[in-house]
Amino acid sequence: MVNINRTQFLAKLHAWFWGIRPFSLSASIAPILVGTSLATTVTTINLPLFFLCITGSIAIQIGTNLTDEYADHRSTGGSDKFLAPHKVIQRGLLSERNVLNGMIVVFAYGIITGLIITYYAGFPILLIGLVSVLVAYLYAGGPKPLGHIGLGEIIVFIFMGPVMVMSAYFVQVQSISVHSFLVSIPVGCIVTAILHCNNMRDVDEDSKAGKISIAILLGSNFSKFVYSMLIVTAYLVIGALALSELGYWISLGLVTIPIGIQSIVNVFRDNDKASMNKLMVISAKLHAWTGYALSLGILLTGL
Repeated sequence: MVNINRTQFLAKLHAWFWGIRPFSLSASIAPILVGTSLATTVTTINLPLFFLCITGSIAIQIGTNLTDEYADHRSTGGSDKFLAPHKVIQRGLLSERNVLNGMIVVFAYGIITGLIITYYAGFPILLIGLVSVLVAYLYAGGPKPLGHIGLGEIIVFIFMGPVMVMSAYFVQVQSISVHSFLVSIPVGCIVTAILHCNNMRDVDEDSKAGKISIAILLGSNFSKFVYSMLIVTAYLVIGALALSELGYWISLGLVTIPIGIQSIVNVFRDNDKASMNKLMVISAKLHAWTGYALSLGILLTGL
């Protein structure tokens, strides 16, 4: 009985591991690191607030992923979807009820952390947090999900780029700056590339389900160009920042250029779904390591 229970527990843990889409969590970690690192150039960091920011951000990201899985399966039944590892309902690893309960738990944690941060950082953070939770739900849930009407990339760029980076900076400094916006652009560009890659992979299935994405609107060739330009723009901005008053240490964000080149080559070379799924993982790594390197460069600037 013990062995059976242990096996079931490990199987459920494995299911949740894929359900939260761990490869995507850099999308919620890197912006907080970049914004907080920039804050070190003007103030001493409040570590408890930093912890709440990063764990709350991860919770909202997980909640968004679970909402997407739940809403996607409810709307299409998943019958025509590419059987990616994170399709936990379609694969029979988790039930709809499991995923719905998970959504409630992580969104609740995100809201609680937001309220605690608001107590210390002020009302603007509460407003940003509530809007972010609402948008996270409306992105994949509700009667007309925003991610299904061609707004996915725009929303992801805004909220997982400027909003998250500038919010993390604001929590520590209680103000915003031009630099907090500029350093958010590379973060926003690459995380948008991850979503765009996902949408390029799912063009056929999304079209059948009546969904609209930029990948559907632009077509295959121009969508690949957009993906490439998102990556290139990120590096151009980092290069420009390295020449600004922030200093040359910012150029550490350029160390991931080989991964960026690999991702651009792959998007033009491979079109099958399995290859696009691998490209999503590469894009997530690119986002993570670029964000971490950029954060380190900013920290060194502040020394």
